[in-house]
Amino acid sequence: MKALKRVYLDNSATTPVDKEVLEAMIPYLCEEFGNASSIHFFGQRARAAVDRARHQVAELINARPIEIVFTSGGTESNNLAIRGLVQANQQHGKHIITSQIEHPAVKEVCIDLESRGYEVTYLPVQKDGIIRLEDLKEAIREDTILVTIMTANNEIGTIQPVEEIGDFIASLRQKGKKIWFHTDAVQAVGKIPINVEQIKCDLLSFSAHKMYAPKGVGALYVRTGVRLRKQNIGGHQERERRGGTENVPGIVAFGKACEIAKRDIPRNYFRLKTLRDKFESQVSKKIPDVIFNGARENRLPHISNITFCGALGEGLLIGLDMHGIAVSTGSACSSGRVEPSPVLLALGRSETEARESLRFSFGKFNTEEEVDYVLEILPEVVQNLRYVHHHSEKANLANAPA
Repeated sequence: MKALKRVYLDNSATTPVDKEVLEAMIPYLCEEFGNASSIHFFGQRARAAVDRARHQVAELINARPIEIVFTSGGTESNNLAIRGLVQANQQHGKHIITSQIEHPAVKEVCIDLESRGYEVTYLPVQKDGIIRLEDLKEAIREDTILVTIMTANNEIGTIQPVEEIGDFIASLRQKGKKIWFHTDAVQAVGKIPINVEQIKCDLLSFSAHKMYAPKGVGALYVRTGVRLRKQNIGGHQERERRGGTENVPGIVAFGKACEIAKRDIPRNYFRLKTLRDKFESQVSKKIPDVIFNGARENRLPHISNITFCGALGEGLLIGLDMHGIAVSTGSACSSGRVEPSPVLLALGRSETEARESLRFSFGKFNTEEEVDYVLEILPEVVQNLRYVHHHSEKANLANAPA
């Protein structure tokens, strides 16, 4: 019996661990097992490894090591950034501005804060998934304290004008307004160059497992001078900003992944974009009635979100999985839900179109042969599902009461 070919095209959900990253991490699971807060030899070896990783992480985004706070991942980084900032500075206002297409790790925090007396403005996006800077400027109020807009979307890959937002917020601060800018860069860091000095953000969230390192570790960039109220209470770690014993192996792995990303971003960007563009070009030739979602140019190189009209996304996902191909119907954090993607609805897609969409996300270990295999299987899976859908609709019409 022929072995099932396995192709993983869900790299926006998580990535496999790079062998270089694993090799750097392994000693800190075994012989270098010390607690980084201990003052003896074992502890200080661990502390040195954490400090080294902090430098590696900071260099990737052009930050200072002192500005990096290690967390358990992107969700905690977003919580610490948003809750920590507004709670520490609430005397300056209780109004937050975000977008309609933020990741749940931002959107759900904002919804929770609304129940606690904060007001939130959710900016709409244009058909390409990009906010209008004019809408942001119009939304600013006397009591606006925080703007939180993602760097790039996890479902459609669209890149927001974060540098222009950063310039605008910085100009308001120069006039004496107490306002801060946070960006969720979980999908962007490691894929495109990120420079916190160019963005002029005050807070930036990112995560290791999107960058070929293990799950369970992330970071928050906190610009020097920004006050946060810590959310993890119970220890003095991370300069009093995040209590809890440091995940030394994970942090070491994260540092190595950032070092590799800094070295390889230009090469990987070109390669991923080439794979994705070939894939999209062939899909448009082989499969009729498809819609490509999000900006065509201003987007990450590895994400392709496509609506296959007349074929439900969940059916497509299952059909592809039976052929060994892993993709996603949207954000992995929401995959247990059957509601249509809020991101696609915000673009103006109908509920039906949103349910007929798949996200293909490529990674640095994907090959051209794998893409060819997906292009061989996908048209047949779409055609079969459309056939079933068409005939079930005909049957429903035939059985409808006169």
